Amino acid sequence: MKIYLLLLLTGMGMLSCTPASEKLSLRSDEAATTIYAGERPVLRYVHAETMPPEGVDPVFKRAAYIHPLWSPGGEILTRIQPPDHYHHYGIWNPWTKTRFGDHHVDFWNLGLGQGTVRFAGYTDKFEKHNRAGFRVRHEHIFFLDDGTEQIAMNEEWQVTVRNTKEGAYMVDLVTRLNTPLETGIILEAYRYGGGLGFRATEKWGTDNATVLTSEGKSRSEADGTKARWVIVEGASSVPEGRSGILFLSHPQNRAHPEPMRMWPPESNNGKGNIFFEFCPIRHREWRLEPDTTYRLRYRMIVFDGKMEPERAEQYWKQFAQ
Repeated sequence: MKIYLLLLLTGMGMLSCTPASEKLSLRSDEAATTIYAGERPVLRYVHAETMPPEGVDPVFKRAAYIHPLWSPGGEILTRIQPPDHYHHYGIWNPWTKTRFGDHHVDFWNLGLGQGTVRFAGYTDKFEKHNRAGFRVRHEHIFFLDDGTEQIAMNEEWQVTVRNTKEGAYMVDLVTRLNTPLETGIILEAYRYGGGLGFRATEKWGTDNATVLTSEGKSRSEADGTKARWVIVEGASSVPEGRSGILFLSHPQNRAHPEPMRMWPPESNNGKGNIFFEFCPIRHREWRLEPDTTYRLRYRMIVFDGKMEPERAEQYWKQFAQ
């Protein structure tokens, strides 16, 4: 079976090839931890609060996100703090409409000033020849009227990077959630929030980027539908001329096949920018009980070239098994 899967994964499509044997390592400084393949950066996790541009309300400051995410050829695929949505942070996942007791708190739309997500420390860092990564704690903080703060949810991110045999990066993101609130917390059904959010590079628009889901939906059709996997790719300065990410949802995730938020081409005043999210509460609320831990698992295949749907399906089957 392992040999058969390897033949399938290396025999289809047109992805670029970079050395799969490059050692994976990580380096940390006062602001972030960066994972490298050889000397090429793969992703940067930012643990220091990032202030918004000068003249913008400081309420938009945030930490605990991934940016940049680089393709194997060095193309930056993520974006933070775009002027149209200063609260967008590369790859991130705060929850939007939540309620507990008499409180209704939005942790996503920072401009409302109701809450935020904060980095709360590393619990592990690891590097071996074929993988490198870390575990970190996040806190969903809500602001009380008297100026004090309280934790509504504790979150752990486990991020692991591996090389693939064909030169793409494999990035696993496992989220574990629990709440210290005695009443529990309800993550209300809404069109976006939680899961896995991705704001794409500003280079991608309606004329040079594409979307394809496991159910055959294009960008104009995908919003609100469900999928096992989603390919988001677009023009790139690498020799292949194209880079992208295959997003995979694990079959044990809540509401799998997972609903998604996908900006249609006319969204955001017709700018054509890409925002995608696996959104497990899109159609149905989720109640988190106290003293219980909940898990969501995602995988990203980061590549240069073009991802064929047959290849995407094989990657998903490998992830699911």
